[in-house]
Amino acid sequence: MGEVMPDLAAIRGVWNIVPTPFDPNGDLDLASVATLVPFVRATGVDGLTILGVLGEAWRLGDAERSAVVEAVMRAAGGSIPVCVGVSHASTDRAIAYAHEAERAGAAAVMLAPPPLAKPNDAAVRRHYLAVAAAIGLPIVVQDHPASSGVRMSVELLLSLADEAPSCRVIKLEDEPTPPKVGALVTGSDTLVVLGGLGGSMLTEELRRGAHGTMTGFGFPEILVAIVRRWFAGDREAAASLFDRYATVIRFENQALLNLPIRKLVYQRRGAIAHPTVRAPGSPADPGTVADLDVLLRRSGLDRHLAPGSLLRELATG
Repeated sequence: MGEVMPDLAAIRGVWNIVPTPFDPNGDLDLASVATLVPFVRATGVDGLTILGVLGEAWRLGDAERSAVVEAVMRAAGGSIPVCVGVSHASTDRAIAYAHEAERAGAAAVMLAPPPLAKPNDAAVRRHYLAVAAAIGLPIVVQDHPASSGVRMSVELLLSLADEAPSCRVIKLEDEPTPPKVGALVTGSDTLVVLGGLGGSMLTEELRRGAHGTMTGFGFPEILVAIVRRWFAGDREAAASLFDRYATVIRFENQALLNLPIRKLVYQRRGAIAHPTVRAPGSPADPGTVADLDVLLRRSGLDRHLAPGSLLRELATG
């Protein structure tokens, strides 16, 4: 299956990292998947990404993973492409996850380098090439050293893309991101480079040549509006819109608090029933919740919790 050239053209724009909903006991809340998927789709994003770092994939058993994939694909109903995270320390398990995603109808898979006692390019390359040879889907190469512990050089990413055409989409979260975006785009005109990190460096990444962003944010419509304005040629309007909401983007992207804040925002927006982060994760503390309330009022987003309302505001603003 690895000989089939995957379609990379659609993996650009804004792809939302979708959280995994849990009930107050920490059990999967599949009923919320059925509301979360259409909610995110209604924000205008180009695709969904599930079972990533902020999808708490490492806190799920295999049966739970399968249940999430099935529920998301059922809720999506073919109306929006879905990228499934398949990262695992074992190459064999990553391949098994990738096969499952392909059978379920995923448009792509996302794969981080395996955690290694002594990271080296040869081992990382073997991992990616083995998964690429096993499936016919595009592989989003997740370059996020903060979670994987592995730093992938520009040279490694470019050579991997040359060797395996399915590995030509890079989700770049190796800080500082803008210089590396520029180096990758300059090094290859076949790569698709997407930013991340909550959109915190979105306009700078776009200026360096990024093709969009694959990230989580409680108000995906804002990122969609920025990216669409940028690629429509109105960079000034895109930057102005980013500046308008930069404080909200910054606040949500706080280390260790980004997921609790995002789940709380999604709950308030009616997308999920509970903001539970699975143990040993913890919810946002009362002070952070109070800060969020102040910020939503200050930005006016408290008046636009429904996707349609915010989309109308963005269209006129």
